[in-house]
Amino acid sequence: MVGAEVDAIVVGAGFGGMYQLYKLRELGLKVQGFEAGTDVGGTWYWNRYPGARCDIPSLFYSYTWSEELQREWRWTEKYAAQPEILRYANHVADRFALRPLIAFETPVLSATFDEAADRWRVVTDRGDEVSARWLIMATGCLSTPRAPAIPGVESFAGETYHTGAWPHEGVDFSGKRVAVIGTGSSGIQSIPEIAAQADQVTVFQRTPNFSIPARNTPLTDKDIEAFKAMYPQYIAMIKGPGMGFGGGSAELPIPDDEAQRKRYEELWAIGGAGFLAAWGNLLTSIEVNDRAAGFVRDKIGELVSDPATAEALSPRDHPLGTKRICVDTGYYETYNRPNVTLVNLRQTPIEAIEPHAVRTCAATYEVDALVFATGFDAMTGAMLAIDIKGVGGADFREAWAEGPKAYLGLAVAGFPNLFLITGPGSPSVLSNMINSIEQHVEWISDCIAYMREKGLTRIAADPTTQEAWVDHVRQVADKTLFPRAASWYMGANIPGKPRVFMPYIGAGYRQTCNEVAAEGYRGFTLGKVHADAHAS
Repeated sequence: MVGAEVDAIVVGAGFGGMYQLYKLRELGLKVQGFEAGTDVGGTWYWNRYPGARCDIPSLFYSYTWSEELQREWRWTEKYAAQPEILRYANHVADRFALRPLIAFETPVLSATFDEAADRWRVVTDRGDEVSARWLIMATGCLSTPRAPAIPGVESFAGETYHTGAWPHEGVDFSGKRVAVIGTGSSGIQSIPEIAAQADQVTVFQRTPNFSIPARNTPLTDKDIEAFKAMYPQYIAMIKGPGMGFGGGSAELPIPDDEAQRKRYEELWAIGGAGFLAAWGNLLTSIEVNDRAAGFVRDKIGELVSDPATAEALSPRDHPLGTKRICVDTGYYETYNRPNVTLVNLRQTPIEAIEPHAVRTCAATYEVDALVFATGFDAMTGAMLAIDIKGVGGADFREAWAEGPKAYLGLAVAGFPNLFLITGPGSPSVLSNMINSIEQHVEWISDCIAYMREKGLTRIAADPTTQEAWVDHVRQVADKTLFPRAASWYMGANIPGKPRVFMPYIGAGYRQTCNEVAAEGYRGFTLGKVHADAHAS
């Protein structure tokens, strides 16, 4: 593929990359996809750890752009497990003949903008050199696993795994002593499964997280029919101008304690992350949030037999929901098993990993396998792993050195013709990702169609407009409780990463994007090769 020229390059073959390839092909463009994995699926290709499951109900975690796809695919559970979601991704790739557009096992190493031609020159680790007018990064928000720098980790003689890069053949922990380090979403999902198999599980927890029971069940014909009946209203809602998290308002009245308790009991019985929708000000009023957090801590105390363990599992350092709330199946009850031990790293931090053990300042725990459930370099890690050079040799890593900056989460000043799917500054991880992916892919595709219709070859985010958007994203976040948590939303899980609240939590995001396009791409500079750029 040395010297090859295409109209567009799409990096990543998860749900964002697949839909983008489909849309651009429908526009008549010659497209080339690149994917580091051996097949499609993105997050659901890599995250195969025991218990991996979506925290969005399956019926809603589906593409909406194809009526045929909606009719022919049937989910089996309320919350689909990873294997079923990956089967869905593969079905989409087969159904729409997308695999011929993708070069698998081909990570992108660099991308350089050719100002004379208004084209991107992309180089892969296989030696491919491909030129394209448009470069779309569908690299995902949670796609760069983070391994903590613990002294001695390289000396460990047993098996080591990361939940974000799990062996495709699976892992058998029977008869083994397993250490699980980390209690975020992947830890909370995997620990019950590992504990049911291993001889001994020692969980090393630095920060407890709030988790709500999933109450997962098989989907019945009645469930499917009810969903079909309300589907037109659902589409109207997600395609409407008000799309966006919204965040709620601190000005709403505070419900009395009895009303709150009753509502929380109802939502706890239903299960799932919908618990956060109990009140419109749950994420803006600390008074309301404290009551909700106290309710969950009380539930933990009821579920966990040992009071000291229950207290260690009860978050007290951040408001409920300001770290991504987890959805579990039997997580807290797992600590009642005789083969499960919780080690509180706030009290006894890890000092080192030895060839056959994990050593804290208080004890040494002999183990046969290590499982790192330590999350990701979220939202920026995959982009910053690629050497990207823009106008005048601008370095992408330098552009984001003080935190990610992107206009609408879609484009970055200084890097023309490059688009991000669900990038920082968009609702992304605070939304149903499938909905946000579709909205971004459709906006990008419409933009490219507009450019081609007008004979234009370059579109670039205006630096001043970008700064105004980044400031707006911050101001909206500051009206909520989110910045009070040291979360991966803030980049706090990565040493040295700038503390910036990355997703957009404001209301009306789709309307804003629509207005920008309707006004000739307000906030962008448009032009063509060998012609003066003009603002629109």
